[in-house]
Amino acid sequence: MKNLSEVTSFQLSDYHGMEDLKPVYFCMFLIIYVIIVAENVALIAVVYCEKILHEPMYLLLCNLAVNSLYGSSSFLPAVLSKLLSRSYEISLSLCLTQIYAIHTFAITEFTILAVMSYDRYVAICYPLPYHAIMSQRLVKLIVFMWLYPMLAFLIVFIFTLQLRFCERTIEKVYCMNYLLVKLACTDTFIVNIVGLLSVVLYAIPQLIMIFYSYAQILRICLSSFSKSRVKALRTCTPHLLAVINYSIGCFLEIAQSRFNVSHLPYDFKLFLSVYFLIFPPILNPAIYGLSIQVIRVRLLRLFSRKSRQVQIM
Repeated sequence: MKNLSEVTSFQLSDYHGMEDLKPVYFCMFLIIYVIIVAENVALIAVVYCEKILHEPMYLLLCNLAVNSLYGSSSFLPAVLSKLLSRSYEISLSLCLTQIYAIHTFAITEFTILAVMSYDRYVAICYPLPYHAIMSQRLVKLIVFMWLYPMLAFLIVFIFTLQLRFCERTIEKVYCMNYLLVKLACTDTFIVNIVGLLSVVLYAIPQLIMIFYSYAQILRICLSSFSKSRVKALRTCTPHLLAVINYSIGCFLEIAQSRFNVSHLPYDFKLFLSVYFLIFPPILNPAIYGLSIQVIRVRLLRLFSRKSRQVQIM
């Protein structure tokens, strides 16, 4: 039986489906990565440069943008490098690094969205003391939504680090903890149980926060005048769209990884597996930029200012 030191790399078999159209896939993923970086950096720059946007909601939005850059950068550069290479192997150390980055991105995304729902709850249900409440709690919330996912996934990741692997084929274009565990030589019953239990840590607190926040928001809206109700719902729309978009991505990833989808076309399977890594980072800035007028106006003002400075120079 092989030991861990003998298995130094894994084969990412889903790249074989790109063989005939490598340049097309490379250009597609490169354009997607450039758009993600440009959108999220622009959003961060606008919030940083415009003092009027130095409020809890926009600072939380900046954290969402930073996490989008973190998640897409843990995946897309690796894809681009593989498409330029003839080898679709990934070393054990890089595979483990990618697993940690992708999983912590996913948990952090959900945690930030949960904290953002709490922010909307305070803003709508307690409008007068909103700034005082959030100013006192904002730093703690930001520390929580970054530190909690890193520590929560570490529990499962430590178990994965102890495994010995006998097989080398990962049926994906990136490494995932569930698929890597399936390649272990040893019995993974305890690891699987820990993995299932850890889902409680990854999702339940966030779900409770989101459902509670929107239950309270709905209660306030139902007892408010129609004009106030519309205004409150309008401020929640971007966040609800972001939550729905991310939830769809998670569902598609779980369906693609846990169930047999070999009968589906290759491009559709690829779409299912990469949705949660591509579409939330690419759509969130667009959703907030188009939905929130102050961001849209400040973004246009910032870039018009920059263009005037370039013309003067």
